[in-house]
Amino acid sequence: MKGRDPSFFEELVEGQQPEILWISCSDSRISPSSSIGLLPGEMFVHRNVANLVVHSDMNCLSVMQFAVEVLKIRHIIICGHYGCGGVKAAFDDSRFGLIDNWLRHVQDLIQKHSATLNAIEDDRERLDKLCEINVVEQVINVGETTIVRTAWEAGWDITVHGWIYTIADGIYRDMGISIDNAEALRELRQRAATGL
Repeated sequence: MKGRDPSFFEELVEGQQPEILWISCSDSRISPSSSIGLLPGEMFVHRNVANLVVHSDMNCLSVMQFAVEVLKIRHIIICGHYGCGGVKAAFDDSRFGLIDNWLRHVQDLIQKHSATLNAIEDDRERLDKLCEINVVEQVINVGETTIVRTAWEAGWDITVHGWIYTIADGIYRDMGISIDNAEALRELRQRAATGL
């Protein structure tokens, strides 16, 4: 980095001004900033198993509040990935200990979307669909936080996006479910309720 830009780190130490908050899975095969071509300081990141946004998770909510209110980010990207081990563990009803409590949120989605999932015969395709459903539901969860709702009510320009990543080809795909106001959130919630 210093070879390309000798003053890079001296400028970086002055502060951060990212426009993106990235919420994704902790999977070690995914390197968010570098894999989408961003430099250090250009993206604020929160990661957890299965890229969940849970309304009682003070860690995630604190990251969101800091990103929105202090850093003034303009985009929140929820990025899931196909073949997610956390989603698969919930899908298989596996037992690993403490993590089972966290993955209960994904199991709730399995029950909520059972008609859609049960209509898919192939297990791999069903797991892929669950990974997509999980992203949609987390976009909704972000939009329902008091942090984002308050920002929208104040007229702040914040868009929440849903992306999914395929490890096998290294490509991120925009799922076309971006929301930037309460009405868009309501519409996405209705779409999710009637089957995705």
